[in-house]
Amino acid sequence: MKYGVHDFFLRLTPRKKPFTCNICDYSCTTKWGLKRHMCKHTGEKPLKCNICDYSSTTMLQLKTHLHKHTGEKPFKCIICDYGGTSKCSLKKHMYKHSSEKTFKCNICDYCSMHRSNLETHMQKHTGEKPFKCNICDYCSNQRSNLKTHMYKHTGEKPFKCNICDYRCSRLEHLKRHMNTHTGEKSFKCNICGYCCTTKWDLKIHMCKHTGKILFKCNICDYCSNKRSNLKTHMHKHTGEKQFKCNICDYCTNQRSNLKKHMNMHTGEKPFKCNICDYRCSRLQHLKSHISWHSKINNTY
Repeated sequence: MKYGVHDFFLRLTPRKKPFTCNICDYSCTTKWGLKRHMCKHTGEKPLKCNICDYSSTTMLQLKTHLHKHTGEKPFKCIICDYGGTSKCSLKKHMYKHSSEKTFKCNICDYCSMHRSNLETHMQKHTGEKPFKCNICDYCSNQRSNLKTHMYKHTGEKPFKCNICDYRCSRLEHLKRHMNTHTGEKSFKCNICGYCCTTKWDLKIHMCKHTGKILFKCNICDYCSNKRSNLKTHMHKHTGEKQFKCNICDYCTNQRSNLKKHMNMHTGEKPFKCNICDYRCSRLQHLKSHISWHSKINNTY
């Protein structure tokens, strides 16, 4: 079928948008477009993944999500072998081939290739934490952090190992776990040759060489290179004891202490002497017992 000049200009003429949202000023050309838009107001996600619990408002989002299940990476880099599951991921990757960092902080020297990274960075200067938990007082400057935090309330562990039954709430925990199956230690120290399974473990290790301290208490002089240690330390200032026994009134600020306490209720004695039949519920008790053997041997 041939098109004339009239038809060509007719196609360039802006189309009418008869379908209008009754909540905001949005209008579109199709009923389906309006229906899809209304999902933003209602929160409805009518398109469901037939493999997992994922749902979305657009077919494009669902199609992109399905690449995670199929392993398909249709968006290819023209410079290297990288393949992405979405156009957005490819766009972010392409910045790696460019040294240009166009988004610059107007307060400090920070700059980034991504606008979203700069927006997140600026919240460090403003102290803004717009993403708030509706159950507890937790708030964050990143939506992804809030999403991960919510797993503590729901108990959800969406990341599953495909080899064993291990499940967890963080992708980095799953990656670390997978190395227990592969034995891979891909992160190597360029000073001493130390190898480890995660970039974070390498960062902590490098502090031994640089003397850098990652985490500092804002109340006293305590500092540590482990976030968990600082978190435990802070309980001394707050008096919080979040680990509670479900049998008696005992509570503590350390999970390990609760685990030891529970052995009193269960009668479990996991620590065993390799010389005699002695067993106990605490490591320090076993050490005392072993020293007793040493004294006996020295006596005779």
